[in-house]
Amino acid sequence: MLPTAQGDSDRYLVRFYEQFTHLNCAPTHLSLFRPHTADIADFLLSQDIIFVGCGNTKSMLTLWREWGVDGILKQAWDQGIVLSGVSAGSICWFEQGATDSIPGKILPINAMGFLKGAVCPHYDGQPERARVVPDYVARGDMKPCLAIDNSCAVRFVNDEIVDCVSSIPGRTARMVTADGLQPDMNSRFLGSEG
Repeated sequence: MLPTAQGDSDRYLVRFYEQFTHLNCAPTHLSLFRPHTADIADFLLSQDIIFVGCGNTKSMLTLWREWGVDGILKQAWDQGIVLSGVSAGSICWFEQGATDSIPGKILPINAMGFLKGAVCPHYDGQPERARVVPDYVARGDMKPCLAIDNSCAVRFVNDEIVDCVSSIPGRTARMVTADGLQPDMNSRFLGSEG
């Protein structure tokens, strides 16, 4: 995991390890605030999956550029390592995203651009996002934007959407284009409703 957006918070790391040590995997993390390796590229490129956590997107991307993590993640993408994340960890993979990195504001931010277009996480969780994102897209301040509800995930293979899943019934995603809000995707509920 890359917990940079959380400032490598100890609490966040403890929760990560508590959750993932119960699964059939060997969780690891890379701290940029307290590095445990001099060879960041070797560490990241040896992973099967790289998960990026939530937090401050602007600060995370700035640190990654300073440390060269953005270029290493592009190598990981090119090598077929699974890249994933939530919130800031979803924005980072797109050309642009809608971020609340500056308190009290939802603003467009340029990201790494592995996936075309823009993304807005928490679309149903922060009413301000549903108000400003369509305006940003209509004015051309943001590219067409994938708006994702809380508790929903969109899976890509290369740069194509192949699945939309949710852990709460009714949570979904949709595209916001210059023509407005497009129909909801058919999200697949991962749980049981009984």
